[in-house]
Amino acid sequence: MIRFVVAPGHHLVPDLAARLPGRGMWLSARRDVIETARKRGVFARAARAPVEVPVDLGERVAAGLAARIGELLGLARRAGQAVAGFEKARGWLLAGRAGLLVEASDGSALERARFLGAATEVVVIEPLPAAALGRIFGRERAVHVALTPGRLAETIRLEAERLAGLQGGWPVSGQ
Repeated sequence: MIRFVVAPGHHLVPDLAARLPGRGMWLSARRDVIETARKRGVFARAARAPVEVPVDLGERVAAGLAARIGELLGLARRAGQAVAGFEKARGWLLAGRAGLLVEASDGSALERARFLGAATEVVVIEPLPAAALGRIFGRERAVHVALTPGRLAETIRLEAERLAGLQGGWPVSGQ
């Protein structure tokens, strides 16, 4: 679900962290649902006031979620809860230290299969391209990222599922 609020000036704002003040309007995290609500004036009816809804609302929400995932991954990296690269991530995976694997969305399926091997008990997500993952870890590209289990990994997984709903969905493998 995605929460929206009406900002001063009657502008609709996606509240991705669900912490902005005001009466929230919740919609399913699917592009078709958001687009239908935008076209039918659902936000104005729910707010009981005129609301300016941007035409590219779905794209703005998707971009915001991608940025949020990047920020959370950066936080996990700085906290020592995430590593990038084939060898480091594979080491965490084999040692049982990985609770979530983030794969580059533009990574090779063959390389992903080689990396994962028989490890199917770990949840695997692919929300960002390799260049975006690389920027987070101070590299040109990063294809494999491993995170320790915990609240931060769970938050990243949930945000990635919301982003997947907006992008048409990719299967989340593992648990």
